[in-house]
Amino acid sequence: MNDYTGMSGFGMGFGWIIAILFIGVFIYFINNLVKSDSSAKDILDKRYANGEIDAKEYKIKKEALDS
Repeated sequence: MNDYTGMSGFGMGFGWIIAILFIGVFIYFINNLVKSDSSAKDILDKRYANGEIDAKEYKIKKEALDS
């Protein structure tokens, strides 16, 4: 007696494709999350470039990071 679930084997193959796509998307987002982390010097440079801090404060904080 045949026990068909209505998918005729299509469900198994499609399930693997979905699993692989899910894992790929997960890895993509984790990779982008890790890349978005910046060092303290990068953040300091961006704050100075955006005008959030002045040259004196930038110099003091940069020297503190270098030591």
